[in-house]
Amino acid sequence: MHANRLDDLREKLTARFRPVQRSFQFWVRAADIYTGYKVAQIIGKPDLAPPAWVRRLITLCDRAPATPFEVVQLVLERELGCSVGEVFERFDAEPLGSASIAQVHRARLKGAKGDVAVKVQHPGGQDLMMTDIHNLQAFALYLQKSDIKFDLFSVTQELEKQIGYEFDFLREAEAMERIQRFLCVHNKKPPVLVPSVVRNMVTRKVLVMDFVDGIPILNLGDEIAKRGINPGGKVVAAAKQNILKSLMLVYGQMILKSGFFHADPHPGNILICKGSQTTSGLVLNMILVIADDDPTRASQSYRQLGIETLSKCKDEQKEMLKLAQSMFDTKLPAGSKMLQPFSEDSSLKKIVVRSFPEELFCVLRTVHLLRGLSVGMGINISCAEQWRSIAEEALHDAGRNEGQDLKGMVHKRGFVRRIFG
Repeated sequence: MHANRLDDLREKLTARFRPVQRSFQFWVRAADIYTGYKVAQIIGKPDLAPPAWVRRLITLCDRAPATPFEVVQLVLERELGCSVGEVFERFDAEPLGSASIAQVHRARLKGAKGDVAVKVQHPGGQDLMMTDIHNLQAFALYLQKSDIKFDLFSVTQELEKQIGYEFDFLREAEAMERIQRFLCVHNKKPPVLVPSVVRNMVTRKVLVMDFVDGIPILNLGDEIAKRGINPGGKVVAAAKQNILKSLMLVYGQMILKSGFFHADPHPGNILICKGSQTTSGLVLNMILVIADDDPTRASQSYRQLGIETLSKCKDEQKEMLKLAQSMFDTKLPAGSKMLQPFSEDSSLKKIVVRSFPEELFCVLRTVHLLRGLSVGMGINISCAEQWRSIAEEALHDAGRNEGQDLKGMVHKRGFVRRIFG
């Protein structure tokens, strides 16, 4: 079943988007359907791909082919130990959305007043995805010897570990509750809502949580237009700005204060509602370097983070800062509408990244997904600027508590703990 759908998807994409770059051809033609969708969530962003690609790929965030309801019932009954009818008063057979690992159904538990969202894994998905990640690792080694001078293999190693975590919904439930508690402690009123878990309804392959009614974040413009409001007007732009500021604030708190964060903010995971060290002084320094637009401190920040680079270009400091901005900030360069990492003027062509620490992958991925959201909403915003005050506060607190200057700390592996959500 999945093979036929993948063949159809490959054929349509190949016919529609010729000519395409070699890297994109690989993702579509060589990857299995599950890994293909996960990669699509990453590259199908307005800052990395042309609009025609984005319109197609963005559907893979929550509109991938669904597992038939009969199969979903079997998974639920095996995991929960009882029939669907024994537990649920109502269960919608049509999923609200389907992505690479699982699909989500709306339902209502017996005796409850409100609805729940039921997340159910696609059977066999983990084995298929892990097989394809090994293929990606082989391709990453090939790319490092040809087109891209970047330590992609380390990134794919971290991807293998993190995706393994994504298939454990018990871990995900614990992470949701931990982040929910953290946001409540650090905000009088948390700027984002994390759904509450229904604790006795969680297994490794099934996760039941409160249903949150909302609008997919990149559909906001369409919803506004339906109400007769100009989606390109100043009022809407201000609303989008506030939404992104809230997201940036939350991620700044999680990454810089806790080090434990939701590292999968692709559009399918964010709705606009209708109604080890815990702090990494090293990431804090890089954020401040970018916010201060200070090329003289960029090289030192790379060394502190354990990122090994090699450069022979004339304006090395300037290019090092540009590369840092492309990796750790959401703001696009002036006059740019999307990233062009393979262009001749790209910093990746001038700076060789010989080694990239695996544990930084989640920070890198989160920033890039946040950039995709901001570009998709038509707002060019800098997370580094939004996070400046958080970074300064965290550096001050850590230095006060530990009696040392964190700017002088050496790189330690495992300094940041993180999750996929």
